[in-house]
Amino acid sequence: MKCCVTLAILAFAKYCTIEKEEIIIVIQKQLINSQIKSTQVFLIDHENNNRGLMDTHEALQLAESLELDLVVVSEGKDAPVAKIVNYGKLQYQKKKRQGHSAKPTVKEVRLRPNVGVADYNLRIEQAVGWLSKGDSVKFVIRLRGREHQYREQAGELLERIVNALGQVGKVQSLDKRSLVAQVIPA
Repeated sequence: MKCCVTLAILAFAKYCTIEKEEIIIVIQKQLINSQIKSTQVFLIDHENNNRGLMDTHEALQLAESLELDLVVVSEGKDAPVAKIVNYGKLQYQKKKRQGHSAKPTVKEVRLRPNVGVADYNLRIEQAVGWLSKGDSVKFVIRLRGREHQYREQAGELLERIVNALGQVGKVQSLDKRSLVAQVIPA
């Protein structure tokens, strides 16, 4: 069952499609094609050449002849700046850019309780670098076989890690039972 509902909010259109109890909302922030009410626009064509001030109707005809869309890029004082582009491709690229920049990553560092000094220092330096970039770091101490007898040493190692990273980040979670510490940027 498909149905399309159109809502007008602040002169922007939202299209809502309902399919199999899923709601997909596409928010249209830019005016495209016939939604442009201005009489004239500053036109940038599909090859990024400045065409100057042009009648909106002529710009629409040019866009239709190229089988592309006329999209308002920015609202100007005199006339809006419009560009001839494939609107679907523009939306895809914008969404892709937002997806990459919005994700803070969690880096995981696995250590054993008998880690050497050089390896320990290397992991701490890497963690400091990741925290300064804005990523969070998760430290996991893995115990195997007889190492379970030295669980207290593993807990002390976790405490040393937390103390070493105390100035760069703050502890989000510290679980000595499962030997996991998660540090986020300060």
